[in-house]
Amino acid sequence: MAKIASQMRYDEVLYEKTKIIAEKEFRSTNAQIEYFMKKGVEAYEAEHGPISLPREE
Repeated sequence: MAKIASQMRYDEVLYEKTKIIAEKEFRSTNAQIEYFMKKGVEAYEAEHGPISLPREE
């Protein structure tokens, strides 16, 4: 799967706490944010069902 580069803005406290968690989990901050995003999508889909992506034609 391809990776997409994007620029995001974060709440400073939330970002600093994420950095601490990333260090404890031996991940980069970017990898930790991606992990949290994945877990958030999984939790959403578990509650609401799978998200269908539009197919390119």
